[in-house]
Amino acid sequence: MSEQTPEWVVAQRRELVGFLEGLSAEQWNAPTLCDGWRVREVIAHITMPYRYSAPRFVVEMVKSRGNFNKMSNRRALADASEVGEQQLLASLRDNVAHPWKPPGGGFEGALSHDVIHGQDIRVALGDDYVVPEDRLTRVLSGLSPKTVKYFGTDLDGARLRADDRDWTYGAGAEVHGAAQDLLLVLCGRMLPPGHLLGDASSRFTAPLPTR
Repeated sequence: MSEQTPEWVVAQRRELVGFLEGLSAEQWNAPTLCDGWRVREVIAHITMPYRYSAPRFVVEMVKSRGNFNKMSNRRALADASEVGEQQLLASLRDNVAHPWKPPGGGFEGALSHDVIHGQDIRVALGDDYVVPEDRLTRVLSGLSPKTVKYFGTDLDGARLRADDRDWTYGAGAEVHGAAQDLLLVLCGRMLPPGHLLGDASSRFTAPLPTR
């Protein structure tokens, strides 16, 4: 019998569903903080564990020679063009209580996955959603140097400091802002202007688009 998915995971997914239900077709095709992925690619990625059987997952991993990042990128791009946005949304809606957990990550890892990718979409679209404090605490508590290494984030000489809670990471020139924005910095995202402050904030801020 599968383990019951905690309400804090279910609630996070349900809130993302509610947000996505209000998006226009243009917004589904808008870029996110995930480099090269639009909203539809991010949702294709989030729903991959719900849509793929275990044998299908193994086959796709073999095709990518065991490299999960290459496999997930390849399939997100393909699925985003092959699966309609309403089908992707339905997959997320129907699986808010799905017991998927990343290998070795537990339900906290599942929550982190949903929070981070949800913010990839929301922040890029200018939404001012605030991650509930208890959920954000779970995600931040699970961070480690291994997390930063996985995302390939260069934090050398930078100290992240949250303005809205007692939380810091690293040492050096300061970058400060909301903890949920600093979480994205740790995960290798470049944030839109106005989210980060401090001497080293420009390192993690995306340049304004040129006209």
